[in-house]
Amino acid sequence: MTTEPTPPFPRVGLEKEMRESYLDYAMSVIVARALPRVEDGLKPVQRRIVWGMFDGGARAGTAYRKSARIVGDVMGRYHPHGDAPVYEAMVRMAQPFSMRYPLVDGQGNFGSVDGDPPAAQRYTEARMTGIAEELVADIDQNTVDYQSNYDGSHNEPVVLPARIPNLLLNGSSGIAVGMATNIPPHNLNEIADAISLLIDRPEATLDDLLEVVKGPDFPTAGMALVGVNREQVRLAYGEGHGRVVIHARTVIEESERGQTRIVVTELPYQVNKANLIEKIADLVRNKKIEGISDLRDESDRNGMRLVIELKRDGQANQIRNQLYKHTAMRSSFAVNMMAIVDGQPRRLGLKRALEHFIAHRQRVITRRTEYQLQKARDREHILEGLIKAIDVLDWVIATIRGADSANAAMALLQGGQALPQAVLSLLSERNQNLPRGTNNPFDFTEIQARAILDMQLRRLAALERQALQDEYQELIEHIAYLEDLLANPRKIDFLIRDDMQELKKKYGDPRRTEMIEADPADFSEEDLVPHQESVITLSQRGYVKRTPLEEFRVQKKGGVGKKGASVREEDAVMRLVVCDTHDNLLFFTEAGRVYHLHAYDIPDSKRVGKGTFITNLIEIANDDRVTNIITVRDYSRDFLVLATSRGLVKKTPLQQFAEVRRNGKIAMRLDDGDTLVAARLATNESHILLVSSHGQAIRFKIDDLREASRISGGVRGINLPGDAFVVGIETIDDGEELLVITKRGLGKRTQVSEYPLQRRGGQGVKTVNITDRTGIVAACRIIRPEQELMLISRDGIVLRTTVDKISLLKRVTQGVIVMSVGETDEVSCIAAITLTNAAGQQPAAGSNGSQPPASPNGATDS
Repeated sequence: MTTEPTPPFPRVGLEKEMRESYLDYAMSVIVARALPRVEDGLKPVQRRIVWGMFDGGARAGTAYRKSARIVGDVMGRYHPHGDAPVYEAMVRMAQPFSMRYPLVDGQGNFGSVDGDPPAAQRYTEARMTGIAEELVADIDQNTVDYQSNYDGSHNEPVVLPARIPNLLLNGSSGIAVGMATNIPPHNLNEIADAISLLIDRPEATLDDLLEVVKGPDFPTAGMALVGVNREQVRLAYGEGHGRVVIHARTVIEESERGQTRIVVTELPYQVNKANLIEKIADLVRNKKIEGISDLRDESDRNGMRLVIELKRDGQANQIRNQLYKHTAMRSSFAVNMMAIVDGQPRRLGLKRALEHFIAHRQRVITRRTEYQLQKARDREHILEGLIKAIDVLDWVIATIRGADSANAAMALLQGGQALPQAVLSLLSERNQNLPRGTNNPFDFTEIQARAILDMQLRRLAALERQALQDEYQELIEHIAYLEDLLANPRKIDFLIRDDMQELKKKYGDPRRTEMIEADPADFSEEDLVPHQESVITLSQRGYVKRTPLEEFRVQKKGGVGKKGASVREEDAVMRLVVCDTHDNLLFFTEAGRVYHLHAYDIPDSKRVGKGTFITNLIEIANDDRVTNIITVRDYSRDFLVLATSRGLVKKTPLQQFAEVRRNGKIAMRLDDGDTLVAARLATNESHILLVSSHGQAIRFKIDDLREASRISGGVRGINLPGDAFVVGIETIDDGEELLVITKRGLGKRTQVSEYPLQRRGGQGVKTVNITDRTGIVAACRIIRPEQELMLISRDGIVLRTTVDKISLLKRVTQGVIVMSVGETDEVSCIAAITLTNAAGQQPAAGSNGSQPPASPNGATDS
């Protein structure tokens, strides 16, 4: 027995073989697994799931199907891999915290933001969502190519028609061999408008598109730091890669027991809440973060709520910043917009991604139009035959009756042979003679002949015949439209634009992620705080709190107000100021010192909450107390005017108070026994008004005061008799009327012109008639009629009313009841608020937290 010699194997270099084999493997992973196609934004497994559900009937509005059945169909027909990766992909497509617009409508446990695994596929059910059906719209009209599955038993689409720009709407993430993709999700309204813009103006630049597309829109919301002038977004969308820093959304609240707590309501994208809680607990346990007393998860079906309770001495803003630094509450999303374009991986900018989607839709609509045109022409051909047959109906009937068979009748209708004698006899009986020299008058095509034979007798009725004519006319018009569409590609673009606007109306929703134009490297807490009109109150015992202004509704003059603070026994509310959350607050104390806080540094509190002890925010001495609060939007105004209880005043350049440390600075040098009671912003042209407790007021020019340094003392402003003291200092820059409120709630407006201009140091003139009924003067304020007024009593009752409801009276009158106070209560202070308009009931723009409000015109306390 002999054997054939084994042929020698070809010699192949190891390096060449490794290179070619590795590249083949890498491209297989890149194209067939990890990266999405630019047209429909889907990876192969996702596309097969969508197609499998559509083909299997698990569509939106139908009954739910078992997930195991869907996974089995996809795995058996299209995706030759295990069931685990197929089910994992389907679960992610159903999670509202993973996809901005979920493509699978799941029923059952599909996991949670805490990282809980989904239930087994035999327990869950699923079907397509409405927006997922937009991915397969018109797929039955030859809009895309098909390919054989892995064993040639079924066909699957190479790409879906994708009426929605899914690549940008839901984003994508995946790791291939040597490359990866990480595309953020976006808002449908913005992407639809960007596509419309690009269709109308193909030359539009990236900056033009960024006017419409604000940035990523993550399903878990949060706040994205996108750099000054959105530099981070511009870089990511221009070059296709960049970085966006996402922050959790937090609010600082006061609990029912008066404790401060940080509440997390939104997390960065793809952050596991359970892992975050565990991380915070470890940081507290290891004493890397101090000041946290309790940590609990109160999330429910109404939304996320992670509560971080603070200790009595815990600094809310400081702890929040530590959480941002040490936990995933501040995370980076690395943008890498990689997708498959023409079979090759390509990094795309925003404009290129939109252009590829538009080009895909142009191809789809063109193929759909060609398909519809061919169908219309086929129908036109049949209708022409039917209408022609009705015109020679007797000949047709006679021919069919005289034919030996259906096939013979079809051949006769096509005119291929002379009519038999039987047909001619029938025609002769009906006096229907053929034209001279014609032995067969018919010339129908095979398709028309078959349609004539299949025609029902009811189509011979007059109305049915008219219906054929109407259908034919409509078909002619539709064919003309389709031909015009193919001849004018620009009209296809307009169809794409119309589709985008229709999708906006059907599926569009508001943006979730807030874009903050701040550089992550230079980020400050202020960048995360929305603008909001707030009321700052300070009690006699030193409890300060911030409450949204809208919690206090406007009441009529003489109202009793509503509870504005929960005060302890003998703890009176003594200061109130209305400001924006971004305003600077200068706290002046009896001892003549000044301290600085941002309004947002004061924890947000409920209207009836007690607040936070002031010493937790500023380092004030135990024997000192705050007597005045000034709001400063910027330090461009000329002077700050200060007044003491003994009638001394001074003016100091406001710039000297621009930088005040936590432990404060000297604001004014005081004599023994004297206290600092009032402060106001002023300009070089200001007139000063000093008002005393006994109803005297003096008006003089600011030029009467020399410019003094911050640490100097004051000069005589008003000469006070007996036990009188200064209750307020005002400038006439901010209005035309002086409002005076007494301890018993009586008040009046008086024209500033009734106060003569004097030299400083005099006794002034009477501004209110003081009696036992009125009590001494509690506060004064320069106001305008279109403003609102807030009054607060010593017991914490707050009244919000309009200035024009208070009577305009002469100087020496007692006034009218503005606020009804209890027998043991009395007015403590007032604040004025600038209205939106003369009749408005809301503060100036900004109460919604989106834009800075108009500065409350001197909205300081008295």
